[in-house]
Amino acid sequence: MKQFWDQLTKSQKRILAVGFVFVIGAVILQFAVFPWLDNRMRVKTSIAANEKILRDLKSLGREYSLLRRASEEISMAAAKMPADFALFSYLEKKAEETGLKGHIKAIKPLKTTPTGAYDEIAAEIKLENLTIKQATDFLYHVESPEQMIRIRKMSLGKMKDNPKYLAAEIQVFAYQKATKEDKSR
Repeated sequence: MKQFWDQLTKSQKRILAVGFVFVIGAVILQFAVFPWLDNRMRVKTSIAANEKILRDLKSLGREYSLLRRASEEISMAAAKMPADFALFSYLEKKAEETGLKGHIKAIKPLKTTPTGAYDEIAAEIKLENLTIKQATDFLYHVESPEQMIRIRKMSLGKMKDNPKYLAAEIQVFAYQKATKEDKSR
């Protein structure tokens, strides 16, 4: 090898040295620098993805807390609810308290939704010939946050035959402990 090196001219030695440096540089780039840059990019991408997952988890955690709190409120309200509670009777009683018993056109049950240990019971009451004051008084008396009795949906409109009075359709729902038949579903 020494003999080969000695036979080369000065310019050939320079070209060979530059080529050798180039090959060594290419090897270092290929096996050290490029893998390091790839790993660095992969880590950055992974950190960004994990930060997004963490933000999503925080959001889900807040949502879970709200749902858990709502579930606890439902449990407490259902526990306070008498076993013989009937939403129909409750609505009739509230209509009587507000002087609207004679304005009831109909009360009909809506589909019961089982929610685990509790059932969501719902009814729709139709009232006619109401004034605005009577309607607001009734709405105020019907809702009971302590018992989780809520108005889900309502519609008010003028009476066709007497436009100075209102007709109302109000959907009311509450929660009660599921009956034994409901638990077997």
